[in-house]
Order: sequence, then structure tokens, then C-alpha cells
Amino acid sequence: MDNKESIRERLKGSPKLKRWLDYLIMNQRDARPRWYVRLLAPLYQHRGRGAKIYSSVRLDCPPYRRFFLGRQSVIESYCCINNAVGDVVIGDHTRIGIHNTIIGPVCIGNHVNLAQGITVTALNHNFEDTTKRIDEQGISTKPVIIGDDVWIGANAVVLPGVTIGRHCVVAAGAVVTKDVPDHSVVGGVPAKILKTLS
Repeated sequence: MDNKESIRERLKGSPKLKRWLDYLIMNQRDARPRWYVRLLAPLYQHRGRGAKIYSSVRLDCPPYRRFFLGRQSVIESYCCINNAVGDVVIGDHTRIGIHNTIIGPVCIGNHVNLAQGITVTALNHNFEDTTKRIDEQGISTKPVIIGDDVWIGANAVVLPGVTIGRHCVVAAGAVVTKDVPDHSVVGGVPAKILKTLS
């Protein structure tokens, strides 16, 4: 077990300490790391050689989860990247287009192009108990995996638990609710396979 995992396990056994540390690291109202934590981001975030993150990007990335941006990859203006509930790993030569939202745990491969206005989220709010408010019921996560050499069109949504295979195209405006096999073109709401690329 690596050092971070052993720390996480110890914190699970001490809820008071966990709440106190979370308070010190995260601004509870704004749901983002406090300003002094964000100042230390270059020390705990990995940015590969030649990678670029535009200054208007909102990086809600506390140090207790992994943020990894590969070589020559770009996160364009007005994106929001959040790893507070799961790691965000972005491969090499990948472009995250203008105004994307990515909420971990998410793993995006190499040579991936995300167009504008895309949401990739592994997070869901629980809502089954009708005797409680939704904001009292907590959250659940299911990792999202996007394979190498994928193009996702503008305003698409990729929902929790989805795996998109290699060399796939997701049409603009699609809502991806199920896994997408390698070499597929999908589109629609919910997204369906439109074509298989030979």
C-alpha cells in the first residue's frame, strides 16, 4: 500500500481528524481548495513537459487526490477540473477544449480531443431516500475512462461509470450513458452506436 493510501485508511478510522483536515484544505461553501492550498499546487500537481493550462482554468484539485497532466497536453480557457472525490489523469498530447468540466475519478488517454462545453463526470448525488433532502444523502462515484485517440464533439456529456474505447468519436450533444467499444462512432440521447470504424 503506498503512503497516500495508508494515510487515507488512517483518516477513515478517525472521522473528527478527517473533518478537521478537510476544513483546513477545502472551503466548504465554495467546494474548492482554500487559497493557501492553491498556492502550493505546483508542488503536488504533475504537469508534463510542454503541457499548458490557461490562466482562466479553475483547478479544484486538493493535494489528497492525484492530478496528472501529460506531456504536450493543453487545458484551454474556462475549464473546471475537480479531483476532490477522485483522481484526474490526462494523458500525453491531449486537448481539453474551452469550457469543459471534468469531475474525477476520470482517466483520459493520449491523443484525445475534447471539443467545447463538454462535461465528463464520475460523480452522482444520491437521491433514493425521499425522507431526506438530496443534499443530505451524500454522493457516489464511478470512474470514467476515455481511451487513446478519441474525439468528443461539443456539448457532449459523459456520465459516471462509462468507458469509451480506443479510436472512438462521440457526436456533438451526445449523452453517453453506457460503455462505447473500440472503433465506434456514437451519437444521440442516450448515445447509441451509429457506425463501426474498420
